Amino acid sequence: THWKHGGIVGVLGYGSGIIGRYSDLQDEFPGVEHFHTVRVNQPSGWFYTTKALRDLCAIWDEHGSSVLNVHGSTGDMVFLGTTTDELEPCFVALTAKGWDLGGSGSAMRTPSCCVGKARCEYACYDTMDLCYVLTQEFQFDMHRPSFPYKYKIKCSGCPNDCVAAVARADMSVIGVWKDDIRIDQAAAKAYAGGELKPRAGGTPYAKLDVKADVTDLCPTACMKYDGSKLTIDNKNCNHCMHCISL
Repeated sequence: THWKHGGIVGVLGYGSGIIGRYSDLQDEFPGVEHFHTVRVNQPSGWFYTTKALRDLCAIWDEHGSSVLNVHGSTGDMVFLGTTTDELEPCFVALTAKGWDLGGSGSAMRTPSCCVGKARCEYACYDTMDLCYVLTQEFQFDMHRPSFPYKYKIKCSGCPNDCVAAVARADMSVIGVWKDDIRIDQAAAKAYAGGELKPRAGGTPYAKLDVKADVTDLCPTACMKYDGSKLTIDNKNCNHCMHCISL
């Protein structure tokens, strides 16, 4: 393409977090002669206050193109498009507001996680806490690339894997229910009969064909439903969570 990806650009003391991009059509399009990317380390679970978002947008309006990506596949808020001379002022403005750069290049990439226990009843561990601990632990490896290739860690609170940790990470931390599965037989029967209402009341859920939609699709065939009772062979359950994801 007409883009050169990479190059020796960065901010003082950091070897990553800035992705250099240059165009070879600078005479024809002088506005994108430099169009560097700045990665900003996101808070665990991507929880922002409106003030924090306004601060970030104001910084990027001043120092960059105002175009941003919420979020990149690694995590990170991605600021798209600035010039070399604006990199250091942008970084100074970010750190003054308490933000740091994320990882890029052959380094530990910014750990990311789902919202976990903050908002999801399926979470089997505190994903946000683990993500924060990992981010602090690997600060040097994130900001000073020394790996032969990039390395990503993503944390999902349950096998639903809302951050696609299995598909998009080198180390996927997936929470699972570790004890025998608990079954609310009355609720299962109400689901099957279309009689179960949401917690806030209202219209009952649609009828569920438990055999066709749940037990017959169990990957280890550990579940059975006889029309009134649901049973699970816990020794053969691999905790995939298909049965409660419907």
